[in-house]
Amino acid sequence: MQPFDELRRVEVRRGGVTLSCLAGGAAGAPPVVLLHGLAGAAEELRPTAEALAPRHRVVVPDQRGHGRSTRRPADVSRRAYAADAAAVVEHLCGGRPAALVGQSMGGHTAMLVAAWYPRLVSRLVMLEAGVGGTAPGDEDYPARLGRWFASWPVPFADRESAAAHLGGTPTARALAADLDETPDGLRPRFDADVMEAAIAPVAAEARWAEWSSIAAPTLLVRGERGTVPADEDARMRAERPEVHHTVIAGAGHDAHLDAPAAWQALLASYLSS
Repeated sequence: MQPFDELRRVEVRRGGVTLSCLAGGAAGAPPVVLLHGLAGAAEELRPTAEALAPRHRVVVPDQRGHGRSTRRPADVSRRAYAADAAAVVEHLCGGRPAALVGQSMGGHTAMLVAAWYPRLVSRLVMLEAGVGGTAPGDEDYPARLGRWFASWPVPFADRESAAAHLGGTPTARALAADLDETPDGLRPRFDADVMEAAIAPVAAEARWAEWSSIAAPTLLVRGERGTVPADEDARMRAERPEVHHTVIAGAGHDAHLDAPAAWQALLASYLSS
C-alpha cells in the first residue's frame, strides 16, 4: 500500500460555475470519480472515498446546485452535469481516464459521460441508477420531489431534530450532518426549485441509445430494497449482456449509506479486478 494524501477541498471552474471537490488518495494511482445523487453532496461519499484512497486517486465533486458548489446555476441540463464531470476528470485526474462511480442521478450522469466522453472513462459503476424516464402516469415525479424539499421546516435547530424529521434513516442522518450552519439555524445546501429543475431532464427521457453505446466495462449495483424498476434493470442487462451485476443485501436506494461496509468492499474489489 503506497502513501496517500488526505482528502481536501479543491475547486474546478467551468462556464461560470464553481465545482467544489474533495480530492486526495494515492498520487499516480488509478483515478476514481464519485458522483452523488440528487440533493446529496460529496460529504456523504467521503467514507467511500477514504476506503478507496490507499489504492486510488479519488475525486468527489459537489455537483452544480449542490453542496459547496454554485448553488443556483443557470443551466441544470443533463449536458451541463455531464460536462462538469468531464471537466473534473480532465482537471483533477492527472490526464488519465477515470473510473466513474455514480449513485442515483449521479449514476445517470456517469452513464452519460461514458457515452459522450468515452476517452475519459475507464470503467463505469452505477449504484441504484438507470437510464432515466418515468413510468406512464408518474409525470408529476419532479414536482413531487420539489414540493417535498420545499416542505422541510427550515431552519432546523440542531442536527438531531433534522435527522428525526427526515425519517431517522442513514440517508436522513447524512443529510442532517451536511446542513449548512447559518445565523438563524441549519439549512440545506440546495434549493428545492433547483432540485426539481435538475431532476426533470432525467425523468423526461429514457436514454437507451446512450446506454447501448457505452464501451467501458460496467458494473450495475442494486440495493435489495432499491427503486430501479425490475423491468428497466432487466432491459439494461439484456441490451448489454457483458455488464456485471450485483445486489447488496438489505440495502435500499441509498445503499452506500445503508450498507457502507458491503458497498465499499464490493467497489474496491471491482476497481481492483
